[in-house]
Amino acid sequence: MLVRRIARPLLASVFVVTGFEALRNPGARTARTAHLLEQVPTPASLPEDPGVLVRANGAILLTGGLLLATGRMPRLAATVLAASVVPTAAIEHAFWEETDPDRRKQARSLFLRDAGLLGGLLLAAADTAGRPGLAWRARERARHGARQVSRSARRETRQLARAAQGVVS
Repeated sequence: MLVRRIARPLLASVFVVTGFEALRNPGARTARTAHLLEQVPTPASLPEDPGVLVRANGAILLTGGLLLATGRMPRLAATVLAASVVPTAAIEHAFWEETDPDRRKQARSLFLRDAGLLGGLLLAAADTAGRPGLAWRARERARHGARQVSRSARRETRQLARAAQGVVS
């Protein structure tokens, strides 16, 4: 569909550019990430170096954006990007921490933009491109299997009934 061919690259463009910038110049994001890591308990499996986290997130954004833009694994790419939007928005647009009213307003606007992107990604993640989703396919396979079992059971019952009639005669 033409809408998907236009909408996916448009939605992905923000992530491609942001991911590329994070890989190329992680400096400003590294300071904000370090600040966030001080406030939020992090799992032991995450690296402690904020620069590594910024670059890893940048690689995820760039890769996911490219996959979404090209239509390769778009649902998976949109899901991964959606999961990465939340920490990115919290790190880069923490309007609740701003004391200057003008900066708070700008950060809130950018945060809401990210919320809108999250909504678009959720729609892209749910878009089956006109094909049945996994839940529907699983239900249909179960129904088909149940019909097959029912047919087999009826056939076996008829054969047993015929065999029993032959023994009785």
